[in-house]
Amino acid sequence: MTRHRALALVAASLILFGLQSQGQQPLHRVGVLQNEEIPEITEAWHDGLHERGYVAGRNIQIEYRYSHAETERIPALVSELVAFGPEIIVASTPQNAVAVHAVAPTIPLIFVNVADPVALGLVESLAHPGGNVTGFATLAPEGFTGKLLQVLKDLVPQASRIAVLINPANPLHQREKAKLPEIARQLSVELLIVEASTADQYEAAFEAARTQRAQAIYVVSDPLTGTYSAKVVGLAARYQLPAIYLDRQNVLEGGLLSYGANRVDNWRRAAAYVDKILKGESPRDLPVEQPTRYYLTVNLKTATALGITVPASILARADEVIE
Repeated sequence: MTRHRALALVAASLILFGLQSQGQQPLHRVGVLQNEEIPEITEAWHDGLHERGYVAGRNIQIEYRYSHAETERIPALVSELVAFGPEIIVASTPQNAVAVHAVAPTIPLIFVNVADPVALGLVESLAHPGGNVTGFATLAPEGFTGKLLQVLKDLVPQASRIAVLINPANPLHQREKAKLPEIARQLSVELLIVEASTADQYEAAFEAARTQRAQAIYVVSDPLTGTYSAKVVGLAARYQLPAIYLDRQNVLEGGLLSYGANRVDNWRRAAAYVDKILKGESPRDLPVEQPTRYYLTVNLKTATALGITVPASILARADEVIE
């Protein structure tokens, strides 16, 4: 060993000893792949990390990428995150999570707000993920879609024809579609499928709903409806269709009502799994967490614009009423 290299090693050791003696923690690296940047979610995520002692720039470095519902860009975004050298990748939406798992199977993955991770092949089971992946599912219990549509029917009791807006490119929407005939029978309504796989197809979908004389619409959650929430909400208003969504964010942007899991809180809870994995636990030993309850949000201003009087029974059930 040369004298120069020996001195360099000594210097490095002294620096490391100095950092340890000052109690400084290592700088962990975490990659995040989201559909959109939503301030409320970012705040909840950072609060969850801070509660566990992580401060961005001090002991954790977070690299963000956003797919904006452009599925063709996702593989490149995943490659950029992998090049960052993360210890963990956190991904929201099914498309993002599946892409991370495919491109970087050796990097621990925590998914957030994925409807059915077992069906997508991300985990073997909810209780025993069995691989390098775990997370927070929005998996709804059997019969949930029927309950959601019943809420819409309670709000618009005269609606006997309800449109269901799906994205045919989303495999989970195909599973949802298969349930609709039985739900229609149970609720004694006609459920009309309208489709949009790109943002420029939304207007045609709403026009198809009007042509089929739909009296209300259920907008099935998808990254596309998140990215283009304002457009979807605006079309529902223009076509005078009372709409129910899964995501509260749609209602905050002017939608009528939503019924679904607390997606913001799932990001706060995801910080706990990041902490556990950074401290040595394996994703295979961390069960996938599911919603413990579902939240009803109602926008009274939108109801008034549609000429709807919200029944007292719905107001009493609502977790949040926007006036």
